[in-house]
Amino acid sequence: MDLQIAGKVALVCGAGSGLGRAMALALAAEGVTVAVTGRSREKLDQTVQLIERQRGKAQAWTLDLARPDEFDSVLHDIRRHAGPIGILVNNSGGPPPSTAAGVAPAVWQQQFNTMVSSLIQLTDQVLPDMRAAGWGRIITSTSSGVEAPIANLGISNTLRLALLGWSKTLAGEVASQGITANILVPGRIATDRVGQLDAARAGREGSSQEQVKANSIASIPVGRYGDPQEYGAAAAFLASQQAAYITGAVLRIDGGLIPAL
Repeated sequence: MDLQIAGKVALVCGAGSGLGRAMALALAAEGVTVAVTGRSREKLDQTVQLIERQRGKAQAWTLDLARPDEFDSVLHDIRRHAGPIGILVNNSGGPPPSTAAGVAPAVWQQQFNTMVSSLIQLTDQVLPDMRAAGWGRIITSTSSGVEAPIANLGISNTLRLALLGWSKTLAGEVASQGITANILVPGRIATDRVGQLDAARAGREGSSQEQVKANSIASIPVGRYGDPQEYGAAAAFLASQQAAYITGAVLRIDGGLIPAL
């Protein structure tokens, strides 16, 4: 299927590894010019190299979501080199494992600024490009914890849920301008982040990481962890012309894991 987005420009946050890299690769495979952003220049350059190997177009920009004062200059440079941004993939790193109770107020504020406030600000600064074009796609990657809270991920469960309310409200505000806003919810996708969470759980339970993974797989109807490429493909579809009538939605890529309706 031709997704009809060749020639568009996408900004992908957290594209140096994991789900961000998978989404950047999937968009580039559709002919999108991808601005890969994140904190580690080395990892970003690796993503660019992977995209170029598949004959895609990409360039790396260092963008730290904890430093929104730098957004203006980075966005100006992206527009100067690649053009107006038509696709925005909001994707932040996960916070450290934690309970919901007993977390210091300063930690809550710091994580809110990076995981929620910064993505809202970045979107606001990209929206003028989309409004001018009468077309845009805003895709926000979250966590399965927004639908079924995950034990010992209190910060993530709480703050990522705020993005659902924001995205749904935004979708209604910009739909008439040809812009969609949707949420992606990953289940157990085989990334370094999931491996780290499995290792942390093994440490808490006095088990092995292999046993934790086996127990997790047993709870997934599909019977395996997801491939990052499968997640990237879902993001590319939401960015497509064919997905123009999908907005304000929450799409799970979880192999049937999440028990909630």
